[in-house]
Amino acid sequence: MSRHVAIVTDSTAYLPQGTMERHGITAVPLTVVLGDRALEEGTEISTRSLAQALQKRRPVTTSRPSPQVFAEHYRKVAESGATGIVSLHLSAELSGTYDAAVMAAREAPVPVRVVDTGMIAMALGFCALAAAEAAETGGTVDEAVMAAEKRAAGTSAYFYVDTLDYLRRGGRIGAAQALLGSALAVKPLLKLVGGRIEPLEKVRTASKAIARLEEIAADRAGSAPVDIAVHHLSAPDRAAALADRLRARVTGLADLHVSEVGAVIGAHTGPGLLGVVVSPR
Repeated sequence: MSRHVAIVTDSTAYLPQGTMERHGITAVPLTVVLGDRALEEGTEISTRSLAQALQKRRPVTTSRPSPQVFAEHYRKVAESGATGIVSLHLSAELSGTYDAAVMAAREAPVPVRVVDTGMIAMALGFCALAAAEAAETGGTVDEAVMAAEKRAAGTSAYFYVDTLDYLRRGGRIGAAQALLGSALAVKPLLKLVGGRIEPLEKVRTASKAIARLEEIAADRAGSAPVDIAVHHLSAPDRAAALADRLRARVTGLADLHVSEVGAVIGAHTGPGLLGVVVSPR
């Protein structure tokens, strides 16, 4: 067995499976509760099934992994030869996942540093990749944590949603609550600030909102080396077109990921979501 610092994240990082395998990253699944069925994100519920349930207004909620689930993952990682674990998770403002990881870490067989990245989706994924790359070059737990926190500090996440209704239902709307009064008249752009979803701008039409999302992301990217992720839910053509425009526009682009979000984030944003994560290297 190799001795190493291992990286654990959760299923809302939405890292490609091949990337996770290449870097030895483990993802602990969150759960989507559809009616009376609890389903693991990534293995037991598809985004198509989720979108259909949302459109039919079926009750959909999400829940964190239990401390016992985290404990089992930490045990397996330790048995693989890890001498320490860095456990990186979505914003504690949006989920109790971080708290569950902290509880499990107290009983883990090797030291575990649990980090609230304040991020979601590939904003979290880029943090996990930064930590993994630090560990691969012989970095310590502290060095891997520092790499993740540095990446998080520079990363920005912006979102377009067709409606605020799903965020309102899930209680994740935060300061964007102020937009609800005019929600029928605008297409909201949102951003992640301090781990919370905050309003960014109000735009009158979907096409103008997406054009503005592109402009904001390109301006944030600048000309320095940068990774970008474009996320969507049930909007693959829109996402592909936006990614193509960013690819042509961002001169310092290193990697560009295009992916559909999983069921947990999708349950709170609804179909039609477009998101852009800008993460300078």
